[in-house]
Amino acid sequence: MALDAEIRAALMAGLNPERLDVVNESALHAGHSGDDGSGESHWRVVIAASSLDGQSRIAKHRAVHAALGPAIIGRIHALAISFD
Repeated sequence: MALDAEIRAALMAGLNPERLDVVNESALHAGHSGDDGSGESHWRVVIAASSLDGQSRIAKHRAVHAALGPAIIGRIHALAISFD
């Protein structure tokens, strides 16, 4: 399974978002020290989930990281998260 599908599946299962956009921005960072050549190193997630309502921004980021888990997080160099 491609990493974008793994990210999407993990966030859907863990946070049940009403909106989820997963964008691979790796091409924008080609040649950067964090670019491992896989084409799957830099990601942007836009998420709206009622399960995150009322939480601080830090708590929301922690929830996203927890939903992704160490196996996915360990394969990502950069993750930008926006809450809708």
